[in-house]
This record gives sequence, structure tokens and C-alpha cells, in this order.
Amino acid sequence: MKATSTPLPKRLHVIGICGVATSALAIAFHEKGVIVTGSDKGFFPPVSNELIRKDVPYYAGWHPEKMIEKGIPEIIVIGTASGSHNPETEYAKENNIPTLSFAEAIGRYFVKENSIVCAGTWGKTSSSALLSFIFEEADRNPTYMFGGISLSHESSARLTHSPWSIFEGDEYKSGPNDRNPKFAYYKPSHVLLTAVSWDHADLYPTEKDYFQAFEKLLSSIPKKGFVVACLDEDGVEKIIKNYSDKIVSYGRKWPSPTLDYEYGPVSQNSAGINFTIEIKALSQSPAKSATQKSSFTIHSPMLGLFQAENIAGCFALAHSLGIEPEKIVEAIAKFKGLKRRLEKRLDGKVTIIDDIAHSPEKASVVLSTLQSIYPGRVIAVFEPNTGGRERESLSKYDDAFRDADLVIIPHLTRLKVAEDGEEQPIEGNELAQVIAKTHKNVQYIDDDSKLVDFLMKNKKEDDVIAFLGSHGFRGMIEETVKKLGT
Repeated sequence: MKATSTPLPKRLHVIGICGVATSALAIAFHEKGVIVTGSDKGFFPPVSNELIRKDVPYYAGWHPEKMIEKGIPEIIVIGTASGSHNPETEYAKENNIPTLSFAEAIGRYFVKENSIVCAGTWGKTSSSALLSFIFEEADRNPTYMFGGISLSHESSARLTHSPWSIFEGDEYKSGPNDRNPKFAYYKPSHVLLTAVSWDHADLYPTEKDYFQAFEKLLSSIPKKGFVVACLDEDGVEKIIKNYSDKIVSYGRKWPSPTLDYEYGPVSQNSAGINFTIEIKALSQSPAKSATQKSSFTIHSPMLGLFQAENIAGCFALAHSLGIEPEKIVEAIAKFKGLKRRLEKRLDGKVTIIDDIAHSPEKASVVLSTLQSIYPGRVIAVFEPNTGGRERESLSKYDDAFRDADLVIIPHLTRLKVAEDGEEQPIEGNELAQVIAKTHKNVQYIDDDSKLVDFLMKNKKEDDVIAFLGSHGFRGMIEETVKKLGT
């Protein structure tokens, strides 16, 4: 495969452009001179801000006449969530305009000779972002794509002439009518496999179905390639048993077995995480340290003990592909992480954290991390995603907020009204009551301005205020930061 396998289109339209990944794809094409337009049903920061900053035009709703206003697109990319029957998609079908899913577009225009795919049930977004940063710092100039907004990259996707590409390998379906996993289109030469634990039951009805998707991914790797696998994860061990080619292993330090790359012990504070990585197979690695050291001290400004596992995997893969360990360590120390992943929006007498933790399970992990780091109270402002507002999910809230000193439920984003006979999604006052069954200090504040005022009046030095949810909190974070900073 050549470095650029297919000539770029001159004009392209993205249906569903306000997704993190689809917006990044649009920006990458735009920066290569492609005329790009986009549409979506709604626009929210930070994605909408990135499109404006990069001067990529878009509009709200599905309007075929706007889509062709400045010329008929050569290619239309259809985001997974945009649906297969909206008017723009129908227009494309009726007029024989070629359409691609997001994943097909990556596979056609972005995949390079050395294609690194970061795959797994969790850890793939952070890993693909960090790995692409390491390769940039090592002057490999990679093409890349990951489904988050980085604090250390100009954009979440970039298209270069380098023979290297790095992708977040999502196992979910590629489009409304394409049930193939996205990573099926990325033609990996190397795979970083972080974890495999049955997920997406709507697409993979059984655990076997889910595992087979990853087995098929590994089976597509050419003989020159290899898998970097986290052997701390039982699911990963099951997968690689069926893969006979080269395995590079990483994980926590244990008496046995000996792994190729071992990390630990891990400590953290408000400045980040610290630990050691030991290279057990230095003599066989393509990368030679100038000092021939086998042990390296790692510091990362990212929060969360779980990030140590992601960092170790990136270290193992980059080092196995010839990047010197000292350069990797330097890049790790520079990488700031992703927006809305334990992101510090304010670091002062009061700390403000922004995180996409939109489920009770994810909120619980974030709050536990903050409670272990900060000496003061942890105040959680929480808005669940759609699934977290279904009545079947209410039992998951039991004790989920045990590490918060105060839980505040804001006015929740309006959802589509249920049809007759369907259960209505729970609203903010009811959610507060549900959480209050296992938490003594819960408030529902149905007015954004009053919520910010409440935080201002009740804050104490050393408090950490965590905004947790998939939406943008309608400017409340920015207003709180502004008032605390004055």
C-alpha cells in the first residue's frame, strides 16, 4: 500500500459533522485543500468551536439544497448517528452521489503503509492520542485520528505524507446500515490491544460475537506486524491465544509471568501520575537507548491511575517500533491529555474538573480519583446521558456518588417526548431523589444561574467542583471559572 492510496476529492460534504470524530475528519480534509461543508441536527461546544476556529462551514438540519449550493460534492461522508433516511442521504442515493461511512473514508484516504490501530473496550481514545503525540515528537509526522479533543494536538485528525498512520480502532458499527466494526477498514500492520470485555450488546448479542470481531482484526495483521497486548486483562489473553504471530506484552509488575514491558508502582497527586516502566527485552528491541537503561521513570500530567496502563502500552508500542525510550518519556511528560477527561478547567484555591462521565459507573470512577487526590470537599454537578435517564438504569445509582460530599443535579437537557405507552425519561428532580436514597447530600437546582450562584456562595478553599456529563452544561463551567478567577 502506498503512503496515500487514493487521490483526495475536491469537494466533500459530511452529514453528522458535529461528532468529535467526524468534525476532526472534516478539518483534516479541509486543511489539505478539500472544499468541505457539513450538516448536523445540533451543534455543541467544544466541537462547534473547533469547526468555527478552523473555518469549516456547517449548518443545522438536513437541507439538500444547501448541501449542493456551492457545487455537488464528489463524496458524502455519513456519520453513524445521522441516520440512513434523512433528506440529504436520500438525495445522495437518488442522484448517485458516492457515500462513505466515516470508517470507510478513513480506510480509503488516511490509512498508510504502517497502520497502527489502538483497539480495546476501553483506553483506545487516550492511547491513540498519546501515541500520535509520541510519534509527532519523534519526527515520524504521522497521519492520525482519534475520537476526542486533545489538549496537545491542533486537531483530532491529521492527514500527512508520512508512511505512518495511527487510529483509534472503534469496534462499534461503521454506519446506520453497515454493521462492520470501524476498525475493519483500517488495515492494521500493528495493533495496540488494551482490553476486551463484552460490550455493545445491541451489535454483539453474545460475548463470542464480540470477541470474534477482535480475533478477526488480529488475523488481518500481515507477517511483518505484531500485537502489543495488555496481559493484565483476561479478555486480551483469550484473544491472543488464537493469534500465533508476534506478541509484545505489557502490564503491571508481578512475580510471574515476566512481561516484555512492566510498569508500577503508580502514585498520583494533583500534578499527575508517576511510576516506572521496565523493559525486559531491551536487547531484542529495534530501539537502542543511548545509555542502554532498562528502567525509566515516568511522569504524566494526566490524572487517573488507569492512565498508567495506557501510557505503558504506548511506551511498549513506540519503543518496539524504534523510537528511543528517552524521547518517549519526554513526550509522555509533555502530553496534557484530552478535553473532558479529568480536564482541569481551573487549578487554584478551588479546582474545577470537566469530565465526560455521563453514567453512574463512570462518575463513580472519576469521583473516587478526585477524592484520593484532593484534600477538600468533592462537589459533583452531574447530568446523565440518555441511557442514564431510562428507568431500567436507576439501580445503578445506588452508592455511585459515595465519594462526593455534595451532588447537584442541574436542569437536564430536553429529550424527545415519549410516545403514548412509552416510559418517559426521568427528569432532574426525580434523579435527585433516586441518588438521595444512598447519598445524604443531594440537591436539584433547575436554573443555571442559580446553580452557579450556589457554587459561589458555598465554595470553600481546597474544594474540587467536578462537572460530569456528556453535554456542555450550557456555559455553567465557563461562568464558574470566570467568577472564581476574579
